[in-house]
Amino acid sequence: MGRELLRIEHLHKEFEGKTVLDDLSLTLREGEVAVIVGPSGCGKSTLLRCINALEPIQGGSVFLDGEEIHADPRKLPQLRQKVGMVFQSYELFPHKSILDNITLAPRKVQKRGREDAEAEALALLERVGLADRAKDYPRQLSGGQKQRVAIVRSLIMHPALMLFDEVTAALDPEMVREVLDVLLDLAKQGRTMLIVTHEMQFARAVADRILFLDDGGIVEEGRPADFFDHPKTERAQRFLNTFTFETVKE
Repeated sequence: MGRELLRIEHLHKEFEGKTVLDDLSLTLREGEVAVIVGPSGCGKSTLLRCINALEPIQGGSVFLDGEEIHADPRKLPQLRQKVGMVFQSYELFPHKSILDNITLAPRKVQKRGREDAEAEALALLERVGLADRAKDYPRQLSGGQKQRVAIVRSLIMHPALMLFDEVTAALDPEMVREVLDVLLDLAKQGRTMLIVTHEMQFARAVADRILFLDDGGIVEEGRPADFFDHPKTERAQRFLNTFTFETVKE
């Protein structure tokens, strides 16, 4: 693993007086893939949104590459270029082509030329198997294809850290694999990623480290084999048991 890229210290987040994240601390090193799992409502998605300053925090600090994200609002646009975030919903502009959706941010925010941005966009689309759909519009694509486009739109900004928030939650089962294969490929390339998912087999395959969240904090963390085969806490054991069923018919 490389140098420390992300550091969170004693993060505290509230919604309308209710604590969502409570004294949460973690670090992520360059090239590391950490997967966050846990029950619904435990703060997984909120954590990602706090990292990208999409949510205000009520205590603690978030540092990206040594810079505190929430310290100076004037620096947020520049810091956010270092963080790519892919949501459950694709957030594509329906009136723009796939190529235009991908190249809009690099051209407007990073002031890159059209030819340069389009050349990289086409190369990235080729890598995710969608080079032939560049001139299509979002309505012409399946859910899995749109999610792959959303990933490419993030990659083209050259982020140091990528955040994925349940990117397969809205997909039909047959489309899940095509999106997860892209994330597995990114992991092989050494991308630094923090992934929220409910796909346990995928989590085990892609993660360097599993973070189990519950009740606003990290209850347990460790290597995938240790977490899935030998969970240390009773809470993690109960969570993993929800994915196990005994045969009722011979």
